[in-house]
Amino acid sequence: MADQPHGQGQLEPVLVVIPTYNERENLGPIVKRLHAAAPKTHVLVVDDGSPDGTGDLADELAADDERINVLHRTQKAGLGAAYVAGFQWALERDYAVIVEMDADGSHAPEDLPRLLDALGDADLSIGSRWVAGGKVVNWPIRREVLSRGANLYSRMALGAKVKDLTGGYRAYRRAVLEKLRLHNVASQGYCFQIDLAWRTIEAGFTVVEVPITFADREHGESKMSGNIVREALIRVTKWGLRRRGTQLKALFTR
Repeated sequence: MADQPHGQGQLEPVLVVIPTYNERENLGPIVKRLHAAAPKTHVLVVDDGSPDGTGDLADELAADDERINVLHRTQKAGLGAAYVAGFQWALERDYAVIVEMDADGSHAPEDLPRLLDALGDADLSIGSRWVAGGKVVNWPIRREVLSRGANLYSRMALGAKVKDLTGGYRAYRRAVLEKLRLHNVASQGYCFQIDLAWRTIEAGFTVVEVPITFADREHGESKMSGNIVREALIRVTKWGLRRRGTQLKALFTR
């Protein structure tokens, strides 16, 4: 088990990290809904130099609400890098729980209290589309097939029991992110979520899944691309082969 086992412990203050790139239409409504659902929660908007003025809007929101903070980055460096920057910002402060949430409305803020409650018995809670009670709304069949296939392949390659390893709506206890070596995380997109979930499991922490309804974005464009899918396939395959090699080595050295 991990150095600091789970338990009810101190679950406040909570920081929700929201990466943005051209999310001006979505940011205001999602933050408003978040604070209606969890009024004490703080927000960190990590903006990658959005040309549509998302960063400027974030600054305006922060000026009017001390619960909102903004981290400006000068270039679009990818989802994984944005989250790592947000996590490091959080760890420099006294946040007990750090949450990942998309800006586009696909992650319902109203589900956040259930994710936080789940940390009473776990170190990482993942909002899951693929457990009983979870579902997706307004997704084309090809997206659902891709997501289910990616998760099935990842579970088989890594031997993980988590059904939604690619899920990006999740809450970490501080101890998890303190233990993981965030400085050497290079994964992006789907792969970033798989990477951190697998690191969490390998470090001995407890992971639970909370069923959520995932709704496709109404405004803006999806950041999904062929490069993101290929990266996940290549990296997960390498991790799976390394795991198998370690198992075989242990078997023959007994």
